[in-house]
Amino acid sequence: MQLLPGPVRRFAAWCAVILLAAGVGYVAIRLCVELRTAVTPALLALLGTALLRPLHRRMVKAHVQRSLAAGLTCVAVVAVVGGAVYIVVSALIETGDQIVASVRSAARDIADHFGAAGTSLDDMASNARELLGKFGGTAASGVVTGISVVGEMIAMAVLALLLVFFFLRDSDRAVGTVRALSPPHSADTVEAMARRAFGAVEGFMRGTTLIALIDALCITVGLLVLRVPGAVGLGALVFVGAYIPYLGAFISGTVAILVALADRGFVIALWALGVVLAVQVLEGHVLQPMVQSRTVQMHPAIVLLALTAGASVAGILGMLLAVPLTAAAFGVVHELQGLYAASGPSSASGPKPSPGSGPNPSSGSVDS
Repeated sequence: MQLLPGPVRRFAAWCAVILLAAGVGYVAIRLCVELRTAVTPALLALLGTALLRPLHRRMVKAHVQRSLAAGLTCVAVVAVVGGAVYIVVSALIETGDQIVASVRSAARDIADHFGAAGTSLDDMASNARELLGKFGGTAASGVVTGISVVGEMIAMAVLALLLVFFFLRDSDRAVGTVRALSPPHSADTVEAMARRAFGAVEGFMRGTTLIALIDALCITVGLLVLRVPGAVGLGALVFVGAYIPYLGAFISGTVAILVALADRGFVIALWALGVVLAVQVLEGHVLQPMVQSRTVQMHPAIVLLALTAGASVAGILGMLLAVPLTAAAFGVVHELQGLYAASGPSSASGPKPSPGSGPNPSSGSVDS
């Protein structure tokens, strides 16, 4: 190695580091896929804890016992989610047939006018089913029957709810646990990175939920004004799709426009397109900067790459988890950049400060 020039040795060292990091990441992802029955509820519970921790913190500040506050928070979540699911399912049952018929009619018209020779609606439906089957094959590879799918989902939901309870109840011990598991001289840095990562996930979940609610309300009102059938169900689809950035909004907006085109004609479809575009402009230029100004800002290309990687690993569930996990990773990277930037000038100009001096990196905005 000494015979090689310095730049070549540095390049070889960086290649070794990249290969080592890629290997460790690949092994970690494979382990998560193999243990997805336990990993998935844990990740969902972390997202739920990030969303619900402000409510639990307010209860604790109101002198409610921690276990009771965590239990009441979980009960409130079950009530809210159960009520929302009931409303959405009822709306979809009432208008589902009409929405499906409208989409089929619109697809038939599009196939008649723009489809290639020999392309029929049945061919499009069969191709779509084949594509969806391939897309969801990774997530459902270990599932044999539909009953086992439902059972596995219920079991993971119950486990995630129990984990949310324990995460909320024992959140005051999280910092101590992180510091105990960290090397003695790196405890402050690890704690700062953990706070930054969790803060990014917490801000992302709160901001996405608020933006999804505003988008759904605006599009539902617009579709009701245009008298598009199934407006409530389409609004519910917009709310759910908002948790998958870009792709979810595109799919839900396309469905709404197709329904308007099939039942209300070309002019109303244009108005529906205007409503969807206006809501997207409102989200991109007003809601995103205002609501998520304190979260990790990621370039749209990075979000799309994260969605693609999540879909290839775990299907739709991977798409739901990809963006918040990427936000946590970016939070860690930004924290490290800040720490090294702060320590760089001092190390270059003088002796290094003692471990107990200087700003405390654990003084983040997220409470312990």
